Amino acid sequence: MLTPKYPPQDTAPKGPLPATTQGQTTAAPVPAPVVPVPPVSTRPTIQLTPGSALALAAGGGAVVLVVGAVLVSLLLAVAITGVSVAVVAVVLRLLVNDLHKAR
Repeated sequence: MLTPKYPPQDTAPKGPLPATTQGQTTAAPVPAPVVPVPPVSTRPTIQLTPGSALALAAGGGAVVLVVGAVLVSLLLAVAITGVSVAVVAVVLRLLVNDLHKAR
């Protein structure tokens, strides 16, 4: 698993190329033209029709509305809790002040 993977060995001949005589001429081989091959993707393609695009947009809008409603309700819960704690603090302060005045 952690061992390195090496490419296969080069199979080119080692050593000098055979020498040609002055009288012999060899034609250089003409390379074949290189045609670019587009890469083949193994991932499935997704084709959106107008109806599915509309459904996707409506679903995204519904998700945004639901998340917004949840966040607003959490904010309201925190605000209501803060106001109720403040009211309780004021009432307790008044009660404590009344107890101190009665002495």
